[in-house]
Amino acid sequence: MDPILTKYVSEPNGYALDFYLKHEGYQALKKALAMPPNDVIETVKASGLRGRGGAGFPTGLKWQFVDKKTEPRYICCNADESEPGTFKDHVLMERNPHLLFEGCLIGCWAIGAKVAYIYIRGEFYHVQKVMEAELAKAYAQGYAGKNILGSGFDCDIVLHRGAGAYEAGEETALIESLEGKRAQPRIKPPFPAVAGLYQKPTAVNNVETLCNLPAIITNGPEWFAKLGPEKNGGPKLYCVSGHVRKPGVFEASMNTTLNELIFERAGGIRDGHQLKAVIPGGSSVPILLPHELDIPASFDSVQKAGSMLGSAGIIVMDETTCMVWAAMNLMHFYKHESCGKCTPCREGGDWLFKILSKIERGDGEMRDLDLLTSVSNNIAGKTLCAFGDAEATPPLTTLKHFRAEYEAHIREGRCTVPAEWRSRGTLAAAH
Repeated sequence: MDPILTKYVSEPNGYALDFYLKHEGYQALKKALAMPPNDVIETVKASGLRGRGGAGFPTGLKWQFVDKKTEPRYICCNADESEPGTFKDHVLMERNPHLLFEGCLIGCWAIGAKVAYIYIRGEFYHVQKVMEAELAKAYAQGYAGKNILGSGFDCDIVLHRGAGAYEAGEETALIESLEGKRAQPRIKPPFPAVAGLYQKPTAVNNVETLCNLPAIITNGPEWFAKLGPEKNGGPKLYCVSGHVRKPGVFEASMNTTLNELIFERAGGIRDGHQLKAVIPGGSSVPILLPHELDIPASFDSVQKAGSMLGSAGIIVMDETTCMVWAAMNLMHFYKHESCGKCTPCREGGDWLFKILSKIERGDGEMRDLDLLTSVSNNIAGKTLCAFGDAEATPPLTTLKHFRAEYEAHIREGRCTVPAEWRSRGTLAAAH
């Protein structure tokens, strides 16, 4: 499949409005504005586009749920890309910002919104500067603001940079943050489609999701659906990182297998090492083993294999990776990023990190393994948002597949996984 979303990201001026206009930029918006809004929603539904932020929920269906009797309505673009191992939205925003602007405007037209907010991750200051400059050009040339393309449609795009909280990537926490409050999740229902930003109907969509809209409007829903397996159509961006020769963002059909992404697109495992394990959808999903990777990298296939495609952040680990160390490092991230609203997540994350640290430095006891499982199971499913499930996953999935490594740490008081780099450092006692 030829690149669609990333076709021009390597061009020197690919981010600029002039370049975008020379390559059919904003023509899909023009076409959409000639369609009744409900026809746009039906087109997106027929395409089968699923949200690219992690959950994979059908975008057209989400728009259909938006309460059309209440005004104003909003599109909130979730550009708070904070999931470890995920960096695809960054590429789109920095190298093709007008594709996102056009997607936002099409979404606003479909649900009857007059404003789209793009909530950018706090650390993306450099991205914000690029987007602000290009958005100003779009306003100046009539592609945003009043009477867009002479259609009579008024719509503003507002860029808002967050403060760098992982939790702001959860849709209701993002809305809270946009309203000037702490980024903490709301109790659902009501869902954002009914009571979202400022308690008004809101659709929260990921950057990559919205960037797919111009291609769907231009080429039709059947074209989009046929690009991938059934119910997994369209192009998909994959972030491959970790122990591979060529880490990066790769665009492919969801017919592409995980093995193809790792061994062909990303060049295979570095320095002649052997593949040990893969986290296929950002750090918060279960591990897959090497023999489980010859499957399409689609939402449904990865779920059937026992994990989730999530944000398509594929983290590759070779045989030198200590899984106790890996789980401890991931838990350090989650305990730091917990918003603190739910007790199981706030307190449990800290306890998991302490137990993993104890085992990792060589002071663990066999009963700690049952304690890890118990604490994890008392977090998962017991919080307002999916953060709790994400937080419990690293210890549970590494214990499931690599319990012997945990037991070796405890029995020998050190790590038994051979790795040259450990002999050069003294950061951890067990290593």
